[in-house]
Amino acid sequence: MRVLFSRNLAFAVGYIVQSNFVFPWAQTLSGAAHPSADLLPEAQWDAVPVGAKWQIFAVISMLELWDECGGGVLPHYTKGRQPGKYPSFEKFRNSVHPVLDLYDPFGFNKKMSDETKERRLISELNNGRLAMLGIFGFLCADKIPGSVPALDILGISSPYAGDPMIPFEGQFSYF
Repeated sequence: MRVLFSRNLAFAVGYIVQSNFVFPWAQTLSGAAHPSADLLPEAQWDAVPVGAKWQIFAVISMLELWDECGGGVLPHYTKGRQPGKYPSFEKFRNSVHPVLDLYDPFGFNKKMSDETKERRLISELNNGRLAMLGIFGFLCADKIPGSVPALDILGISSPYAGDPMIPFEGQFSYF
């Protein structure tokens, strides 16, 4: 659940930040700038080069594969692994390349009590659910005018003509 929460929180926070700020340095090796903050986040994604999108999906796929394999140490989550327990990168770190763990990379929570861990897990689940509702609220408000009245009242939503559920829309063909 830690990774699930982190992904959804990153999407919701990323949506808000991306609506107001873009990195000032070049996005590509050719020197192309990041898509303008004047665009909606969905339109910014549409403006990202297809090669960069594939790099993002490749990293996400590797993280998902590492989780599915339990990092070579933990059982699969359908075979008894604690929900939300993402495998450590220790085996990879020792044999291939140094990399920090996704959860508690510096070991600050090693001595945390079981009660605190349980309380934080429940809090994390609830925050992850809220983040999922948040990101889909933003997507719905931009795609379906009037669907999220609070965002309309605040003037946050803007119409988006594309399809946010087709990440490579118009960038390649099956034929």
